[in-house]
Amino acid sequence: MKKLNFIYLVFALIGQSVFAQHALAHFQELIPSNDIVNENTARNIDINMVFTHPMSQGPEMNMAHPSQFGVVSPFGKENLMSALTPYQVNDVTAYKAEYKFKKPGDYIFYIEPAPYWEPAEGVMIVHYTKVVVDAYGSEEGWDTMVGLPVEIEPLVRPYGLWAGNLFQGVVKKNGLAVPFAEVEVEWKNDGSVTMPSDPYITQVIKADANGVFSYAMPKAGWWGFAALLESDEKMKNPKGEMVPVEQGALIWVQTRDMK
Repeated sequence: MKKLNFIYLVFALIGQSVFAQHALAHFQELIPSNDIVNENTARNIDINMVFTHPMSQGPEMNMAHPSQFGVVSPFGKENLMSALTPYQVNDVTAYKAEYKFKKPGDYIFYIEPAPYWEPAEGVMIVHYTKVVVDAYGSEEGWDTMVGLPVEIEPLVRPYGLWAGNLFQGVVKKNGLAVPFAEVEVEWKNDGSVTMPSDPYITQVIKADANGVFSYAMPKAGWWGFAALLESDEKMKNPKGEMVPVEQGALIWVQTRDMK
């Protein structure tokens, strides 16, 4: 009986460890200070880029210098790498930038972070992330694709959303829809919500046969949608070993309470 109890304990601890790793989903944040700019707001926005676990409020992971940072705007595709500024969050490096709007339009900010080695999962992680900001009521171009290797095409305008609205998107890889892709969803926790158990940290949904997924956002704030796909090519980890690559297609949208 003691031997059986020991075996059950070992399996329980292994299960908790695996489950905890799954619950703490990695999300590359790309959060602007405002997703709608108009005559009542400043013309400038600040954009924060933190690699973290948003629903759990951390821990944050160290970011190396991003490979790409830019915006698709009425001016075309702009390289914003020179606007990046590193800063410290709980002793790890994150990045921020400032952007000034000069013309009405929808601005799609995107980042390709440097590959991140996750030894617990044995993969290199690259999360291609974007967020859309509407400037001066243009409301056009929000579904323009950046052209990233993996990307979510929004089917719902990704701003001006109320809490409770349904968000839909298409998961794409190399421009083609990915059938039955798994999408992880997390809310950027402001400390007002305590999870009753681990499954509430990361919501998990599957796209349909056409790569389309849907999720109703129950609370005001920033919501991250991450479609996690395996790259066709492997990459060297810090030890020089060839390992799989997790390519994440991420999009952030903000909801507000209807008052």
